[in-house]
Amino acid sequence: MAEATAWQRIRSCVKEVLPSSKKTCIWMIKVTVIVSFAMMLLKYFNILPWISDLISPAFKYLGLPGSAALAYLSGYFVNCYSAIAVMTSLELDWRAMTIIATMVLCSHSMIIETAVLRKTGASATRMVVVRTLSAFFLGWLLNRILPASEAVAAELPVTEGLAPFWPVLGKWALSTLDLCLMMTIIIFALNILQRLLSEFGVMRVISIALTPLMYFFGLPAKTSFLWLVANIVGLSYGAAAMLDEIERGAISNRDVRLLDSHIAVSHSNLEDLSLMSAIGGLWWVMLLIRMAMAIVLVWEQRLEFYIKDIVSRKK
Repeated sequence: MAEATAWQRIRSCVKEVLPSSKKTCIWMIKVTVIVSFAMMLLKYFNILPWISDLISPAFKYLGLPGSAALAYLSGYFVNCYSAIAVMTSLELDWRAMTIIATMVLCSHSMIIETAVLRKTGASATRMVVVRTLSAFFLGWLLNRILPASEAVAAELPVTEGLAPFWPVLGKWALSTLDLCLMMTIIIFALNILQRLLSEFGVMRVISIALTPLMYFFGLPAKTSFLWLVANIVGLSYGAAAMLDEIERGAISNRDVRLLDSHIAVSHSNLEDLSLMSAIGGLWWVMLLIRMAMAIVLVWEQRLEFYIKDIVSRKK
């Protein structure tokens, strides 16, 4: 009887979560398709390299060659995989790779992830500014503190002429279809997992276990599961779990904004961090310096709340 009751609870959780998961999934796919198509056109018509030429002079202050600007922009507008494709075509040493990888990890997939953060209640403008400035500040800081190197990166080869458009479009369509299928599976799986963990009391255990770490970060204990999700699968895939928690009223608006301040610059610390380490970046530097930046941003957000509360009481 107890087993049957458990199965009934599981079926109830799955049935309850399907409508919201479907809604989130459709929204994410729409955003992903539109953004990826626009980025495909920018890359096809060689507009991204033109934009990178405009900002490449600033990269000398970060200890990077001008060609690294294209790697950063590819990650900024598309994703980490796009940035890695450019980074591996350059002869970057561990120092330069660590700097540019840290910048990309801070502010990759800007359009899609800003849309996700905005959906949770964060200010889109604030997130873009915070993530972009954090990326350049950390790049500058690493250039100041990491040991100097004399290695010089190779410049990217100049592409002459355009490839046939239809094969490029077909390749984009197939890769986007694969991405959307993967996104659908992960979104539904995460939402169902999250609801089951809540139903059977596992979420409470996770929150208690991570309370000391959350306190150190300046985050409420109830955001611990969403913090784990963001760090394991990232913002795009973790959006479903975050939105479901918010819609159910499980966490307050202030709690969400504190969490957003943290994960804006420090998330996907499993897959993306591993990939950046595999191509030469120092994983512990990329992890710790973004964690430190995230802590600063959270406590700055808490200070804003504190000042706002004082002003409100005086009124």
